Amino acid sequence: MQRREFITLLGGAVAVWPVAAHAQQPAPVVGFLNAASPGPYAPHVASFRQGLEEIGYIEGQNVAIEFRWAEGKNEQLRPLVDDLVRRKVSVIAVLGSTPAALAAKAATTTIPIVFAVGADPVTLGLVTSLNRPGGNVTGTTTLSAEMGPKQLEVLHALTPSASKMALLVNPTSPALAESQSASLHAAARRLGLQLEVLRASADRDFDTVFASLVQLRVGGLIIGSDAFFTSRVQKLAGLATSHRIPAIYWNREYANAGGLFSYGTVYTSEYRQVGVYTGRILKGESPADLPVQQITKVELVINLKTAKQLGITFPMSLLGRADVVIE
Repeated sequence: MQRREFITLLGGAVAVWPVAAHAQQPAPVVGFLNAASPGPYAPHVASFRQGLEEIGYIEGQNVAIEFRWAEGKNEQLRPLVDDLVRRKVSVIAVLGSTPAALAAKAATTTIPIVFAVGADPVTLGLVTSLNRPGGNVTGTTTLSAEMGPKQLEVLHALTPSASKMALLVNPTSPALAESQSASLHAAARRLGLQLEVLRASADRDFDTVFASLVQLRVGGLIIGSDAFFTSRVQKLAGLATSHRIPAIYWNREYANAGGLFSYGTVYTSEYRQVGVYTGRILKGESPADLPVQQITKVELVINLKTAKQLGITFPMSLLGRADVVIE
């Protein structure tokens, strides 16, 4: 080999080394924490992946996702998030649970966290302000506690002769339960209604709750927004139907599973935004500079099949407002 040829080959090799070294860099790992179960959240996970892809991150190609599901057991949240911290994930995405977001914030001050919560994140202490979150935490809020009064109004429009309604909350999510209860009590007073607040944090509680609803002779039930309940969509929808109690839910998955109707945020939009923010942080942006996004798009979903089972006729005032009607 001539000297000139050797130098040419050597120069080519030097030029390739940095590229090869770059190609061998491991993909960043996103920790995904959810207090519920995977089944009901499949559409939401798809929306989260969509948001990541919009920023250029595709699972299995240039990003990995470590999923952690608490299956509705809030006491499992801290061990799950501690495991993600030990694994030194690049970002923790917390979807659909105020307790999960609080557990993540308590577990780390260095790993960026992107949350999706239904209560005011400033009041919860997750961020210092919506516009300038500060620290390592940002995300989205639907302010679903504020949806409660709207749900009560819709339920009252369906059962105008009822004087007593009920709200079901999870006592192991105290911040969310207290916020929902307070807003619903105020709304009930404005509508001249009596509100009963019932509590369930385990499967064994449901039979007692629904027996109490029958004894109390309530005109309708609002299922509070909580990951424990979302993990039991079919069970709750079935119990309400079998006990012939008109129930309204905060998530369309309940109506899809046979619940009477739902009125709440379009959560696929919220989880897509969490994916977008996660991708932007992976690209180097700071969560402290990403304002908390308020998701305001809502939908009314009515299940006429269940209404027929219950002998309920929806007034045109509600049918005309419905975004989706299941027949």
